[in-house]
Amino acid sequence: MPVRLPSARAAISAARDPKDKNPARAARGRANHAAGLRAETWAALWLGLHLYAIVGRRVKTKAGEIDLIARRGNTLVFVEVKARAGLDEAAEALGAYQQARLARAAALYVAARPALHEFNMRFDVILITPRRLPRHIVDAWRP
Repeated sequence: MPVRLPSARAAISAARDPKDKNPARAARGRANHAAGLRAETWAALWLGLHLYAIVGRRVKTKAGEIDLIARRGNTLVFVEVKARAGLDEAAEALGAYQQARLARAAALYVAARPALHEFNMRFDVILITPRRLPRHIVDAWRP
C-alpha cells in the first residue's frame, strides 16, 4: 500500500490551527482587542462632547475597517483611533499604507450611500494614551 503524504494545503491549515496557538499570545491578542475597543469608546465619547454625531463604529468595507464615522454639520469625518503607551508612539502608528486603506474604505462607504455624496469628507486621528485626555488631530491627512 502506498504511503500518502499530506497535501501542502493540509499542512498549511494544520499550521494555522487555532488549537495549536500559544496561549500567552492568544491572551495578548484578546487584551489588545479589548484595549482597542475601550480606546474607540473613549474616542466616540470625546467626539460626542465636541458635538459630533457618531454615524458608525467599526464599519467594515471590502477595503478594511473604519474605526469611527462621525458627522458634524455638512462634514463626514472618518476617524482612525490609535491607542499606545505614549503620544509619540500613537502618532507614528498611522502609516501611509493605512492612510490609503482608510481612504479606499471611506470611498466605498460613501459610494454605497448616495445621500452622503453631498457631504465634505475629512480624515481625523484620535490618539489615546494612559492618564491623558484624548488628542484629536483634525484633518490629519488628505488622500
